[in-house]
Amino acid sequence: MTETTPDLLYSEAEEDLRAAVRSLLGDRAEPASVLARAEAGTPYEGPLWHALGAEMGLAGLLVPEKLGGQGAGHREAAVVLEEIGRSVAPVPYLTSSVIATETLLGLDTESPQVASLLSELAAGRRTAALALPFSCGPDSPQEREELDGTVSAVADGATADVLLVPTGRGLYAVEAAGAGVAREPLTPLDLTRPLAALAFDGAGGTVLADAGTGRAAVRRGLLAGAGLLASEQLGVAEWCLTSTVAYVRDRKQFNRPVGSFQALKHRLAQLWLEVVSARAAARAAADALATASPDAPLSVAVAQAYCSGVAVRAAEECVQLHGGIGMTWEHPAHLYLKRAKSAQLALGSAGEYRAAVAELVGLPGPS
Repeated sequence: MTETTPDLLYSEAEEDLRAAVRSLLGDRAEPASVLARAEAGTPYEGPLWHALGAEMGLAGLLVPEKLGGQGAGHREAAVVLEEIGRSVAPVPYLTSSVIATETLLGLDTESPQVASLLSELAAGRRTAALALPFSCGPDSPQEREELDGTVSAVADGATADVLLVPTGRGLYAVEAAGAGVAREPLTPLDLTRPLAALAFDGAGGTVLADAGTGRAAVRRGLLAGAGLLASEQLGVAEWCLTSTVAYVRDRKQFNRPVGSFQALKHRLAQLWLEVVSARAAARAAADALATASPDAPLSVAVAQAYCSGVAVRAAEECVQLHGGIGMTWEHPAHLYLKRAKSAQLALGSAGEYRAAVAELVGLPGPS
């Protein structure tokens, strides 16, 4: 294994990007509006995605300029996902602009079909989703033999314009609204990230790659998705910690701020340490992906093994330390808990990533 030194710091350009994204999401995706859309059964707001993906050009961060993108990289995309996690913004950034886009970048980008689809995704004109269960990790079984069949719990499968379908015959691009495609919305735990069951029966599709190339590209897409999902989980954890600290400073009991009690100080100090560690793990994964480091699979496995649990714990502490108000539907804490718990089960479990870490560093478990 080649040793590399990851850059965990944020550049000035990345901080400027963060400020711009936070400002937009603060205006357009505040918790009250996110909750209202979730209650209405329409979590995605087209104008918000257009502003983020098309007007700001964030949908094409990972796409080279010659293909219509911004020619940035995974570090910049990680910053965007931190802010999306911080606001639980209901946008298909992870599924379309990271997983589907990265999958397509793993194919022959000189192909007119691949280049055209990448250009449309980069411009934010269309979205795509990988037709695999959201729980599927980079090393999970990923395909069936034929295009016809069903797939359950596909993230953003109900809203995507194009579905990338891996099969034993190759990787297909299928128009989601075309004949032979049925989409059944499911009720997800996280109302801000819709799931759907997909059924293909005689659907027409464009073959983008043969089975071997498609398989490698799908693994690349899922690896990037898992690595950058850690940044979204970091954003969730940071919001939960910040809002909880602010609340216990303000809320008084026995004429004292409840945060002045030693027991709560210790709990929040421990949580702060975990969030800081999660930031290091997430940044290491983003940097490894950006530099195409041979350590990327290990960095991603470490990030997913650690960050998913920190996000859930931060959200649980947020709900509990807000007292009764944290248990209400109107307070956004439950949105963060549901996003954190849903993400913990996405793109591979923490247990699978711990096993991957052990294998990659040559520390097999007891037989």
